[in-house]
Amino acid sequence: MALKITKDMTFYQILQMSPEVANVLNQFNLDCGECLGATSESVAQGVRAHGLDLDEILAALNAIFED
Repeated sequence: MALKITKDMTFYQILQMSPEVANVLNQFNLDCGECLGATSESVAQGVRAHGLDLDEILAALNAIFED
């Protein structure tokens, strides 16, 4: 079963899944590894706070784990 990132996961959780996650987040100017909210803020909350498209970011993140 492939890994899947969901909107309800925290940035901390997804950053632990693969080093590539940080690279994808950086493409959207999300430097979540430096953010104090990374342990408690969900992907949906962070993306919304930055005015970005949640579906686009989730698709890019989940592309990391496609076979």
